[in-house]
Amino acid sequence: MERADLLKLNGEIFKGVGNSLSNVASRDVKVVVVGNPANTNALICMANAPNIPKENFAAMTRLDHNRALTQLALRTFSTVNDVKKFCIWGNHSSTMYPDISYSTVKGNPAADQVEDNWVKTEFLQGIQQRGALIIKARKSSSAASAGNAAMDTIRDWTNGSNGDWVSMGVLSDQFDGAYGIPNGIMFSYPLITANGKYELVKGLELSEYSKEMIKITADELLAEREAVEHLL
Repeated sequence: MERADLLKLNGEIFKGVGNSLSNVASRDVKVVVVGNPANTNALICMANAPNIPKENFAAMTRLDHNRALTQLALRTFSTVNDVKKFCIWGNHSSTMYPDISYSTVKGNPAADQVEDNWVKTEFLQGIQQRGALIIKARKSSSAASAGNAAMDTIRDWTNGSNGDWVSMGVLSDQFDGAYGIPNGIMFSYPLITANGKYELVKGLELSEYSKEMIKITADELLAEREAVEHLL
């Protein structure tokens, strides 16, 4: 389905889910939204759950994160455990920005171990379009991988990421415009988790290319928010 159609149908569902969570869920609940469009559905769910802290809601971009780790590991003849400091910026959509600018593989800069052209073409498009490619090949979605990524998200959010970066779509308002991200959207950032909380990785120097890619995905999220304003 087109994202606009999904927004109309799923938006109402997540409004109801938010109301139910607000009425009966623990105030310590951690909510990970997987249904697409995940970021904006998470925003709708959060907006309709006034009794639960806004920082307890996240949209899942860990599936994209995991896929990218796998591709980097394969390209560098290493394992996913060798890859550190990777993140997904933005929307869980074809505009997401998988960023290896600060990534390391076996302790060495990932950017020195892969070709820049591969990163900006095959790698970027492969992660952005991976879900659609899987559906085309299998005639069904990668539900098991999504379920695994949801468990990864909750595990690291609850138990901590041991200093490594994780990717989650969280409310941008928490970070006061950091990295030029506008308020009012659920945006995937590089985060570090500990003690059931997350913190933004601060002080990153972004290249002009990274800034451009981040703006594209932020603009898409602003447009999605405008389309569901009546549900917020």
